[in-house]
Amino acid sequence: MRPFHRIKNLYHEIAFQNRESQFIILIVFILTIIITRTITYLQLIHVLPNQMGPLHIHHMVPGIILALITGYTGIAFWGKKKVRLISAFLFGIGAALTVDEFALWLFLRDVYWEREGRISVEAILIVISVLILVFLINDVLLVHKRRHKSHHFT
Repeated sequence: MRPFHRIKNLYHEIAFQNRESQFIILIVFILTIIITRTITYLQLIHVLPNQMGPLHIHHMVPGIILALITGYTGIAFWGKKKVRLISAFLFGIGAALTVDEFALWLFLRDVYWEREGRISVEAILIVISVLILVFLINDVLLVHKRRHKSHHFT
C-alpha cells in the first residue's frame, strides 16, 4: 500500500504546483513511444498486419496533426484546466508519434528499421531527457522561490 501512497502524494504535490501538464506530457510521451515501438516491431515480424496498398501513412502524420491542434488549444485555452490537461495528454501522444520518426524527417525515406533509424531513437532519448530536465529544474526553482519568499517574511 505504501507505493500507492507515495504516488498519490507525488501527484498532489505536482497538482499543487500547477505542473500537471508537464507531468502528463512526460508520462504520455514515454508510454506512447513504448506502445508505438512495440506495435511497429510486431508489424515487422508479421504478428500484426501493416498498411497495404500504394499509400503508406507514417505515424508521424497523425502525430503532427495532434501536436498542431493540441499546441493551439493548449495555448488558446490555457486558463481552462480541463482543456489544458486534455491538450497535454494528446500533445504527448502527438509529439511521441512525430519524434519516433525523426529519421524520416532527415532522410526523407523510411529508414525506421535500418541503421539510419537509430537517429530516431537518439532523438527520443534527447526529448525525454529534456522533458525530465525541465521538470526537475522547475522543481528546483519552485523550492528556491519558496525559500526566498519565506526569508522575506521572517
